Amino acid sequence: MSPTSPSASLSTTLPPSASSRSPEHLPPHDGLSPVGYLTLARAEQPVTELEVRRSRFLAQAARADTENAARAFIARARSTYPDARHHCSAFIVAVDGAQPVERSSDDGEPSGTAGGPMLEVLRASGLMSTVVVVTRYFGGTLLGTGGLVRAYSEAAAQALSAATRVRLVIRHLWTLTVPPAQAGHLEAGLRGCATAADVTVEETTWEATQVVLTVSTPDAQAAALRPLLASLSSGQARLHPAGTRLVEVPEPPGRT
Repeated sequence: MSPTSPSASLSTTLPPSASSRSPEHLPPHDGLSPVGYLTLARAEQPVTELEVRRSRFLAQAARADTENAARAFIARARSTYPDARHHCSAFIVAVDGAQPVERSSDDGEPSGTAGGPMLEVLRASGLMSTVVVVTRYFGGTLLGTGGLVRAYSEAAAQALSAATRVRLVIRHLWTLTVPPAQAGHLEAGLRGCATAADVTVEETTWEATQVVLTVSTPDAQAAALRPLLASLSSGQARLHPAGTRLVEVPEPPGRT
């Protein structure tokens, strides 16, 4: 049987940089989700495969912001591979202001040989709000307690290593209102210095008599942004705070 990765209806965090939506439709940070930690991107992750003495271990990981989301992902793995003997799992879900929720399951394997070792691998990875499932097709040869621990640990590690990682951070939103004649120059200037100034143009909304740009910065203070705006708009851009939102910053490969 050829493994097929389960379908996932996961959406990206950031909206298009320019759209017809007004700034108030930007998804805000809810104030409840923990920030600053490493997790997986909201995207379907690859399925990895490990073979040990003819037993096949198919491993997959996913972002899980809630315990229900983690359990739903485990259920999808079961439905994707209904003829497999075991679907062992582990997850850690971050909770703002409280200890993370940690759960694991051996799913019929000898106690302590699958879910527990997978949870240890997940802890060691530094990932939060992440679930990993290892599906086993029995190959007819018993692996023994030590062999199972090694196989499930390695399979989980491979799945986590193959997944795309991001760090959750809060960005502070600002709206800039300028005359239509200046909007193009202002937006181009902001995008041109985005890296140096750490400013992101989230979206641009054209109205009848003005243009509203929504930008984000890492700081709650606009002190660093004001001189740049004054230079690019000849002092005509009006800056207003517009709340915060949670964004995913890609983690460079190899950093854990």
